[in-house]
Amino acid sequence: MTRVEDARLAAELGADAIGVVVTARSKRRVDVAQARAIVAAMPPFVTTVALLMDDSVETVRAVIEQVQPDLLQFHGAESDAWCAQFGRPYLKAVAMGEGAAALPRLREFPRAVGLLLDGHGLGEPGGSGKAFDWSLMPAELEQPLLLAGGLHAGNVGDAIRLARPWAVDVASGIEASPGIKDPKRMADFIAAVRAADRA
Repeated sequence: MTRVEDARLAAELGADAIGVVVTARSKRRVDVAQARAIVAAMPPFVTTVALLMDDSVETVRAVIEQVQPDLLQFHGAESDAWCAQFGRPYLKAVAMGEGAAALPRLREFPRAVGLLLDGHGLGEPGGSGKAFDWSLMPAELEQPLLLAGGLHAGNVGDAIRLARPWAVDVASGIEASPGIKDPKRMADFIAAVRAADRA
């Protein structure tokens, strides 16, 4: 999310969590002040997530202190120990663009509260709109698995039925332009998720 109004609408539509990208490597980046405003605008029980990628320890600590997100989400080459040093619950994104070759990395983050499997390639930022082979989602891991990459209202139902993720994550699939959300696409996406859950 880059705008308070988009984040509020997502919450009203029933989103369980919203993310703010604070790493410099993303076209959806917001500064700390805007991230703080978005997080502060969220109602109770909507989880706020700060997305980072190979940022410095000082940057992460500043985000924790100034934005106060509920979760951190790391998208780079960070190790489990590096992510855990902040004493905050975190999600680790795993690039699945190379297919089955990425699966061993899923066991490298035992302290993560969840793993986000995304369609981009190794070393690339998320939010690319690329999907991966959803049948690769492993069923035996104890950690919750979140599915991302190339999702939109037209395919998220199939993705949920096939991959059985704990949650789904969307960015480009609900946008009018990078960082600017489209209200109808947001509503259609959440409706499709709800319909898949009911089914």
